[in-house]
Formats: sequence, structure tokens, C-alpha cells
Amino acid sequence: MGDCADFSPYLSRCHSFRVDSGCWMMYDQSNYMGNQYFMRRGEYPDYMGMWGWNNSIHSCRFIPMYRGNYRMRIYERENFGGQMHEMMDDCDNMMDRYRWNHCMSCHVMDGHWLMYEHANYRGRMWYFPPGEYRYWRNMGYHNMRFMSMRRIMDSWY
Repeated sequence: MGDCADFSPYLSRCHSFRVDSGCWMMYDQSNYMGNQYFMRRGEYPDYMGMWGWNNSIHSCRFIPMYRGNYRMRIYERENFGGQMHEMMDDCDNMMDRYRWNHCMSCHVMDGHWLMYEHANYRGRMWYFPPGEYRYWRNMGYHNMRFMSMRRIMDSWY
């Protein structure tokens, strides 16, 4: 029904699940750490077959529905340094749009966003709710570089 930082008091392992409503981020480590997986309504009968990056899901976070405008500033360097671009829509390839090969910090002003390590929404993903993200390493994303990002829209619910 809501966020759960650690499944271990309830389950020894979680290899499958069903999302009855809403959108969720699932994590392969406790306390919302490790690889992240975006889930929306549907059945997921074989977690290991889908990704297989770890042996089980250990925590989850509910993503609230958002219907307003979307706005995020991305920065070329850590701590909001270097060039900045303000985004209000999806970006499938930062190199094509901005001639950047990565961004290193961001400020999400409005909406909820997914950022991906590769262009065209591929590779590992991370969830960014509204907030300031000055250093990826403080979030456990050492040497992480994002190449595409998209809004989590109400149509996904």
C-alpha cells in the first residue's frame, strides 16, 4: 500500500509481484538502494527472468501521481556547475539535443522523472522526485552518467 524500506521482515525473497494500481520503483537492496526498476500496473511473474541483476527485490517506493507541469534543470558538472539546460519534456538523447555526453547534477523543480544511463531510455534507470541532486555519489551512484530522461506521466497509471 506504500513505501517499504525492507521486505525481509515479511518475505525471505521476492521474485514476483503484481501492481494493482499506481507506479512504483522496486529496488534490489534494502533502504531504496541498488538497481532500480520502474513498475506500473501489471503482473511481473518472473523478476529474475526480466533482469536478473540480483537475487530478489528488497524494497519499494510508491510514485505519486502528478498532473502539473514538468520542469528540471540539468547541469554539465557536479554541484550545479558548468552549462545548464532547463527541460520540460522527455529527452531520448542528450548528445543529439545538447551536445553533451552526460549530466552530473540536476534540480527537479516539478514532476517526477526517470533518468537512464544510455540514450533511448536504455540501461539502468534512476527515479528523481522533486529536489536538488548536487552529487550522484552522495546518492550511491558512483561514476554515474545519464544520457536520457523522461517524465513519469499520469497516463502511465
